[in-house]
Amino acid sequence: MYEPIIDALRRGAASEALTAAREAIAAQPQDANAHRLLAAALRLGGDREAALAAIGQAIELAPDDANLHLEHAGMLLGERQIGEAEAALARTTGLDPNQFPAYIMQAHLAIARGDLTEAERLGRTAARIAPEHPHVAAIEGTLALRRGEADRALAILSSASERTPGDAQLRHALGFAYLGKGHFAFAEQAFRTLLESEPTSRPLRMLVADLLRRQSRPAEAADELAPLLEGDGATPGMQRLVGELELDAGRNDRALTLLRQAFLAQPLDRRALLAVLEAWRRLELQDEARSTLDTVLLEHPQAPDLWRGRLLFEEFAGEQAREVIARWRAAMPDYVPALEAQSTLYDQSGERDLAFATAQRITELQPGHTLAEMRIVDELLSRDPDAAVLRVEGLLAQAPDPAVKRSLRQLLGRCFDAAGQAAAAAATWAELHTEAVAERLPLPQPGPAITEWPALAPVPEQAPAVLLLWGAPGSLVERIALTFQLAGGPLRVDRFAAQPPNDPLQRYNTVAGLHDGSLDPAYMVSLWRAALPTRGIQDGNVFDWLLWWDNALLLGLRPHLPEAMLMVAVRDPRDMLLDWLAFGGPVPLSLSSPRDGARWLAATLAQIADLHEQDLFPHRLIRMDDIGEDATGIAQALADALGTRVPIAPRERMGPMHFGAGHWRHYREALAEEFALLTPVAQRLGYPE
Repeated sequence: MYEPIIDALRRGAASEALTAAREAIAAQPQDANAHRLLAAALRLGGDREAALAAIGQAIELAPDDANLHLEHAGMLLGERQIGEAEAALARTTGLDPNQFPAYIMQAHLAIARGDLTEAERLGRTAARIAPEHPHVAAIEGTLALRRGEADRALAILSSASERTPGDAQLRHALGFAYLGKGHFAFAEQAFRTLLESEPTSRPLRMLVADLLRRQSRPAEAADELAPLLEGDGATPGMQRLVGELELDAGRNDRALTLLRQAFLAQPLDRRALLAVLEAWRRLELQDEARSTLDTVLLEHPQAPDLWRGRLLFEEFAGEQAREVIARWRAAMPDYVPALEAQSTLYDQSGERDLAFATAQRITELQPGHTLAEMRIVDELLSRDPDAAVLRVEGLLAQAPDPAVKRSLRQLLGRCFDAAGQAAAAAATWAELHTEAVAERLPLPQPGPAITEWPALAPVPEQAPAVLLLWGAPGSLVERIALTFQLAGGPLRVDRFAAQPPNDPLQRYNTVAGLHDGSLDPAYMVSLWRAALPTRGIQDGNVFDWLLWWDNALLLGLRPHLPEAMLMVAVRDPRDMLLDWLAFGGPVPLSLSSPRDGARWLAATLAQIADLHEQDLFPHRLIRMDDIGEDATGIAQALADALGTRVPIAPRERMGPMHFGAGHWRHYREALAEEFALLTPVAQRLGYPE
């Protein structure tokens, strides 16, 4: 819709640009960009005052758009004439000095329409006439800002401002250079100086207020804008903006007064709606919220945001919510979000048949709708697993996106499992793991057996609490970590983040270094301690969730970190392998084949069996077999292990349900060789053959 305006501006056809811009505004009166282009057309036609009014309206619609304020800078003043000396210099170059203001104006217009190359050409031409003129510097600095070169812009504009400190347009551009560098206080000072000389400028006052907001001073920002709420200036957009600032400042009563007016004037303005909803919530004015929204919905029954807002003030899935959703469905019978709300309500109330039917209707209206398809598949898994297999295979055939196909294949494995097709399920999951090997971490290879250990040092008095947490893939160790995290313990999960600690317990070559002597065990522990402050641990108390475990670490831990305790999550190793295949793990380890995974798991868990049988280090085995899906059971197991009270994590935070204990037996034939590799270590850990 903007192309005709931009084309006319580029050709210098002011009348055409003006007509096209006004048509765009008539179609979208709340479109700040259309008002911006109208300002450019008016300026091209010579109507400076109207252009300023248009860019001001654009700023009111989008006060956070710094580019609008930047373009306003080019319109604030009439172009300053050049001096006699500059005019004489211009004539020696064969240029008409009287054209200088036109070049400057055309450069600003080019910037306004985003044609930076043309603006640069015009700026160069103006510079040939008057190279030291401050408005040339303003063009050059503004261009640098638009190109993301904030440092260069600041250098150009600072130098020019020192030569011509009183030039308003130059100061305006300098303020934006400070803004581009994030120097909000300097930018505020620059624009406040301009505001003092032009106190009636709404855009300047809004810009100063926005800079106060960026400095986390919302109350001052709201007070700065208060004069704009008087008389005709109290537009819905201004009321909404000041109301949002009052909310940020915690002045909720003042915020609601403004936001209520803004919302009633423009009930379809999403920002106004979200802000007034928050004000009602903070002031606990549920009755006012209900009655106001119900009244507005009578006039706008097909506004989805209003219905969603209305539902916020009812108990989730309660009777009143049911009544609101029924009204929404009556107003918008086949609107998918309304059907989604209805389906959620049925799920919560246990009306599975109605939830299933609603999900089917959603997929009729919107084929491939993810949530609805998942509801259908989940229901089929309990009713008719073979039908679930067919449903997912149908979705797979239609899915164009490789990532979606991968998720569906993972789900297909679950469906095969529920349908009793163990071999097909295992093959599907194994194939997915094989395809992803190049994208995953290599398996850390266990070191050779150690027969002689350094003595376990006594625990120092008043030693900090150190817990090392680890679990192999499929152990559900992540649920222990979640419980600790929600309990507010000093758990560190940064080893799984984008910037993990650079200490020996992170590096794969640590085990080899400890065995061949190239890494001193004491030095290993000292490096681990030294990294704690950078991980936010100042007092030494830490629960460190490890990526990997090898008993070689005990060469350093026994003599140099005796206050630590190792906590290991375990399950029947055969269940762990199956879980790893079906669900992956918190560490994205490569699994080239189930057999390779079984060999690695057997060797790694054999070290845990050695540690436990020989009591090589203070440790606790947390057996997750019977408590993996029981948040209370996990909290109790941890409390028993640590001798302290541990809060219960919400079950919904634990993720999807995994297979129950002993599920591996359904795969005795499909994974017979793999389970044979794991049976000896399973027995060592206390599980039946």
